[in-house]
Amino acid sequence: MSLFGSMTTAISGLTAQARALGHVSDNVANSQTAGFKRTDTNFVSYLTDSTLQVHRPGSVVARPDYTNTVQGTIEQSENPLALAIAGQGFFSVALPTGSANGQVTFDERQFFTRAGDFQLDRSGYMVNGAGYFLQGWAADAAGEPDRTRIQPIRVSDLVFNPIATGSIELSANLPATGTVPVSTQFNVYDTLGALQPMTLTWTPAALNTWTLDISAAGAGGSLGTIDVLFGQAAPVPVADGTVGDFANASGTLSGSAAVAGEPATIAFTADFGQGPQAITLDVGAFGAARGVTQYAGDEYTVRNLAQDGVPLGAYSSLGIRENGDVAINYDNGQSRVIGRVPVTTFNAPDALQRLDGQAFMRTLESGEARTSDPASNGSGRLSIGSIERSNVDIAAEFSKLIVAQRAYTANTRIVTASDEMLQDTINMRR
Repeated sequence: MSLFGSMTTAISGLTAQARALGHVSDNVANSQTAGFKRTDTNFVSYLTDSTLQVHRPGSVVARPDYTNTVQGTIEQSENPLALAIAGQGFFSVALPTGSANGQVTFDERQFFTRAGDFQLDRSGYMVNGAGYFLQGWAADAAGEPDRTRIQPIRVSDLVFNPIATGSIELSANLPATGTVPVSTQFNVYDTLGALQPMTLTWTPAALNTWTLDISAAGAGGSLGTIDVLFGQAAPVPVADGTVGDFANASGTLSGSAAVAGEPATIAFTADFGQGPQAITLDVGAFGAARGVTQYAGDEYTVRNLAQDGVPLGAYSSLGIRENGDVAINYDNGQSRVIGRVPVTTFNAPDALQRLDGQAFMRTLESGEARTSDPASNGSGRLSIGSIERSNVDIAAEFSKLIVAQRAYTANTRIVTASDEMLQDTINMRR
């Protein structure tokens, strides 16, 4: 019994070492695979019988010891869409199953990966080298993510619609002793995104009083006039050189009510062919030395003139921010957030089921998936433009290879010795 048991135990050792060799082989083969997690070997012994008086040979089994929580080296990549997680967590990804009505269909199961070598495919999806589609939270018009639903991120808004000018901000100083009109020319955008020239003309009317004329050639010329009262000229005097009130508005112009410290604005409309377009000119605040002022000087000085209109924009590039926001950049200088990349964590990530393409799937042993913003609730932060390499150490794997080879050879010696002893036992009859 013990001879056969010794041979059986040695054979189990051969099987265990062969499995360990397979783990080493798999690790070495994937040493350059992005996001790959090595598999170590855990040997477990099984006993036939063991007491204080007798111990009979048992067996050994090689079980995989997964290292999903051990991070690989993070390397910089020339791909701006490449992502790596510095810390715990996984990317949520979807597996395509085909197409229907020209749209990609996906497996209903949830998959996870650390392989962040994402690139845009021809349909606008972010896909990694193994063919998994990056998932995230869709963003609303304000760029805020909808955390109630996760779906594949797709770039589809390739055009940024024009935004008509609705507000103009002017910061300038009118010379207190000025006697001649001064003007400023600039452009605004109409509802079609076309540039429309506009002119602000300031004419001294009386002491501490200037008459502002707003004109636009594309809207028929002058849009109206309004008197701007400074300092002591206002019905309720304010600090010298600051806007105190408006008076004598004509045309489409109207001034805001004079309240100390409140914004001093002039509202007007301009029709560039698409109907009246409401615009507000911000000239500072009542009684405050900001915006338009009237102080000593020889010339009319414009410090700042800005408007909030935006022309038509076309897709320029896609960028990912450190908080996970995926933003489309347009050639008009604008950007739009279309989604956010979350990070998913597990209580026991080493218990996840491994799949092809460095992917994982949840199991009962791994616990529930917890999806949250990057760098929150125990999840790692995102490293933009980087890739996590395999956590395989070639030197360590070769050391394991040598040990497995020697252990395998030693077990063959046990089999040979057991075979010879059994042969001697059989030859005892002769």
